[in-house]
Amino acid sequence: MKRAYWFSMIAAVPLLTLGSLSFGDDDDDGVLKFWKKQPGIAPVINPLYKEECGSCHFAYQPGWLPEQSWRDMMSNLDSHFGDNAEVNPANHQAILDYLVNNSADKSDHRRSKKIMQSLGSLTAPQRITETGYFKHEHDEIPDSLVEKNDKVASLSHCNACHQDAEQGSFSEGNIKIPGHGKWDD
Repeated sequence: MKRAYWFSMIAAVPLLTLGSLSFGDDDDDGVLKFWKKQPGIAPVINPLYKEECGSCHFAYQPGWLPEQSWRDMMSNLDSHFGDNAEVNPANHQAILDYLVNNSADKSDHRRSKKIMQSLGSLTAPQRITETGYFKHEHDEIPDSLVEKNDKVASLSHCNACHQDAEQGSFSEGNIKIPGHGKWDD
């Protein structure tokens, strides 16, 4: 009797453990996640970067691009995607340090690792939208919902559809495309 009792208790442990896991598929990778989900990418925590760069566009998390991409981008701020985005030298160095220290190649967050794995020969992309990972994640979205949607206009406007983008969460379950509604692929 005692042997059967202990055997049933031991057999129940994996089942109890599974009860504490979420089977939510955050980005089609099929990985089990704990109830308390960590963001897929480290959120921006630098107020200077948020203020300087976030005043013109979404303050992209440094974990979206490798160090060399950020170095190249910061060295050409006088012609930053058609605009002059130069900042004073002290702010420039502080922002560069933040971006480099938190770049995709230095991050242990899941999406940053996937970005790095997807680069192939593209070692220093200038746009997040150029990475294989980004292209894969957005390949099923029709142009009519993005480029032809004046409320979105471009895939580079992450926070237009990703409700928790600022917190570093890009969960598929939390995508709402303006003028369309919840995205379900």
